[in-house]
Amino acid sequence: MNFRLIFVMDLLDGVVVHAKEGEREKYQPIHLFSSIINTSDPVQVIEEIKPVEVYIADLNRVMNTGSNKDIIKEIRNKNRKTRIMIEYGIRGLYDLKEAAEAEIADNIVLGTETASMDLLARASKSDISGDISVSIDLFNKEVLTNDMKMKLDPLLLIKALNEYPIRDVIVLELDRVGTKSGIDFDFLARAVEFSEHNILCGGGVRSSEDVRKIEEIGVKGALVATAVHDMAIPLFLLRL
Repeated sequence: MNFRLIFVMDLLDGVVVHAKEGEREKYQPIHLFSSIINTSDPVQVIEEIKPVEVYIADLNRVMNTGSNKDIIKEIRNKNRKTRIMIEYGIRGLYDLKEAAEAEIADNIVLGTETASMDLLARASKSDISGDISVSIDLFNKEVLTNDMKMKLDPLLLIKALNEYPIRDVIVLELDRVGTKSGIDFDFLARAVEFSEHNILCGGGVRSSEDVRKIEEIGVKGALVATAVHDMAIPLFLLRL
């Protein structure tokens, strides 16, 4: 399967939570919503889902309220064949080096919510540049960032990222996460046109049919969770 279907786990205070519309104070343990698992323990969730690739967001790191590094390291050690992408709340080069040296992931994601263009420029000159992806975190099509250099129209930011040697660009629409509200296919198609990197879609995926449609417009992968937990996307597709 050339298209990457990437299972998402959001970790908060040591458990997997159900993310919805970016309202983190309302997130609850995933087993309260899932039709396929009865646990919110991250290690057990991975053991049951058995995805080829997983995107792990350490929400405590993103919110600067702690870390789930030990749990992520345990997941890494027990699942060496699983490809791991990690959103680790990277704010500076020190954070990036710490994540790389901990060897907790195959790919480190710099999210616009915490990172900056200056950090990206410095990271691009480091020896781990090829292991970095960028997540353009959006809410109502506005880039979530504290960096004035990133406060651009999202398509212009996608274009600006072309000069950096990163793996993927994730278009993460936080207001669509956990809602199954559908995908803005026209916007994603334009993102593909603007980018020289692979575009991955996050937020709003409802079904296997949505996956087929975004693959047709040139998107190379999708981050999925809610549609997996309510069985709209069958588990076997995560294992191909």
